[in-house]
Amino acid sequence: MLVVRSLAFNVAFYVSLIVQMIFWTPFYFIAPRHLAWFVPKFWARSSLKLQEWIAGTESRIEGLENLPEGPFILAPKHQSFWDTISFFPYLRDPVYILKRELMWIPMFGWYVGKMRMIPINRGSRSKALKQALVIARERMAENRQLIIYPEGTRRAPGDEPAYKWGIVEIYSALGVPVVPVAHVAGLYWPRRKFLRFPGVIHARFLPPIEPGLGKEAFMERLVSETEAACDELLVEAARSANPPQMPPTAVKRLRELGVEPPAARD
Repeated sequence: MLVVRSLAFNVAFYVSLIVQMIFWTPFYFIAPRHLAWFVPKFWARSSLKLQEWIAGTESRIEGLENLPEGPFILAPKHQSFWDTISFFPYLRDPVYILKRELMWIPMFGWYVGKMRMIPINRGSRSKALKQALVIARERMAENRQLIIYPEGTRRAPGDEPAYKWGIVEIYSALGVPVVPVAHVAGLYWPRRKFLRFPGVIHARFLPPIEPGLGKEAFMERLVSETEAACDELLVEAARSANPPQMPPTAVKRLRELGVEPPAARD
């Protein structure tokens, strides 16, 4: 049943993406950007509803009161495709830093270009960072919200944290608050797998880290506060009535926290 529901969701997810992209095209490209945001936000919310209806996976996001007014940086954990679509509907005018190659994809690249994202050449990290900062300053002046994944690539739930220094440089240069986001979505929508486990994906916007901290102090707060909240959510998922299958990284972390992992599924 798990395989059937996961397969059905994956098919529905991509069909919905293609159909909506075609259906909304006239409105999306004619409307001003602030109105056109309705389209990707509607798609994201409808995708999460499909996951709930077909795969039995609910999404619960709390801590909206922690989102500041005006420009800020949102810094989510990166475990799954789920965390790339779940948070921007709560932001007024979000902006992503992304690989410039994504702009070359027909249709998708046009959609991204409409929202004036920050495409960079990732061949040289130092050049990419400088390029991103120049454009990010312009976007922050427009009262936008920059979404950055501090660890860069997706990591499994419970894995050792591997935060990159790039977010520290961006935080120091832009002088805006940073809102960490904790979740364990990778338990339910695993990276590089098609299985979608039922349950509740619980995510939390944490209190913002104020601008002006030293680089080391900022990094220490970002890591400690994010990881502590992720540990809490991992334990919550493990103790739920219907826990998802735990990857080895999550099993190891639970035992380090003194929690016995749920029994593995057949």
